[in-house]
Amino acid sequence: MDSKVEGTEAQKFVWEGAIPIQIHLHDSEVTTLPNPPPALILAPRLGYLPLLVRQIKPFFSSSLPPGVDTVWFEYKGLPLKWYIPTGVLFDLLCAEAERPWNLTVHFRGYPGKILTPCEGEDSVKWSFINALKEAACIITGNCKNIMNMSQSDQTDLWRSVLNGDMDAYLRVSSKLKLCTIGDDHSMKFNTTLKSRQSTIDTDVTAPARTGRIPVRLYIRSINEDIDDLEDAPTIDSWDKISYINRPFEIQGEGECFTLYDAVKTLLPELFADKHLLADDVSKGEMEDGQLSEEVSCSRTSEEAGVTSTDYVESPSDTAEIKLLRIQGIEPKMEIPFGWVVNNLTNPEHYLHICVYIKAVEPITI
Repeated sequence: MDSKVEGTEAQKFVWEGAIPIQIHLHDSEVTTLPNPPPALILAPRLGYLPLLVRQIKPFFSSSLPPGVDTVWFEYKGLPLKWYIPTGVLFDLLCAEAERPWNLTVHFRGYPGKILTPCEGEDSVKWSFINALKEAACIITGNCKNIMNMSQSDQTDLWRSVLNGDMDAYLRVSSKLKLCTIGDDHSMKFNTTLKSRQSTIDTDVTAPARTGRIPVRLYIRSINEDIDDLEDAPTIDSWDKISYINRPFEIQGEGECFTLYDAVKTLLPELFADKHLLADDVSKGEMEDGQLSEEVSCSRTSEEAGVTSTDYVESPSDTAEIKLLRIQGIEPKMEIPFGWVVNNLTNPEHYLHICVYIKAVEPITI
């Protein structure tokens, strides 16, 4: 019998994390008087907005016009990307935490030019599985362990995410051997990812030991000179946000590698030879780590968070991080990055980092 796999206290807090959401039916779809009251839902941070539909549709069903449902959500006029975890959307779009989070739901008029198609829970499931494949390719060099999952394990893994059941998730995910790095304080950054030739034969039956970390960065630029994040301008277009897949590698020996070091390394274009969070950054000797593995799966380039030209606005000579959030937390920059990865990673094994930067002039990332 397999020994029980237990999560850390921090992981338990992450899995129990939820956002109070007040959901309004869009006025154009209301067919009754008076207007229906908003629905109040406690949405899991690790979940996805389309998974809330089975709860909210009965609430609004008597007020909906006839027709086929094509459900989507918006926040202050911005259609929300359904494949981004709910907690990440909240951290990215609400500079000052808004509780409850006021969203508008639509059951008609899907904005196909802005959002990729979503066929409900099934689309979310396969988006999750494909993200898991991408993460496995980064960590081990291939996704054989995901492709070889039994149907029952795949079902149990997805059900654990649906139900927010961390114990069930750990029982199944431990079989995938996607452990990344140790949780000690002695980890050294290696700037060069291994090539496909050196990783393709990775033993998928053993945990990965090289510390290749799947990271997804969401960068929101604030051009205005503001003193309070509450005054940050509303995001009305996804063109104003860059999201970048930028994996890199940590090895198990050397000096302490912190979140501060990770941010410097993940964003060398912005912060090499510049100031980061009011601290001096020594002249960088690190080169930008490039993704060495081409992940082959059914995700669109937009859904994977990759665009042909990832773009962010940044000052040409100075850049200031106004806010950095991971799982709703604003961690201290000196925290060991190994702890961050092992405790704050999402179930698909990506570490999602939301960064607000004060920016003036555009540069290309």
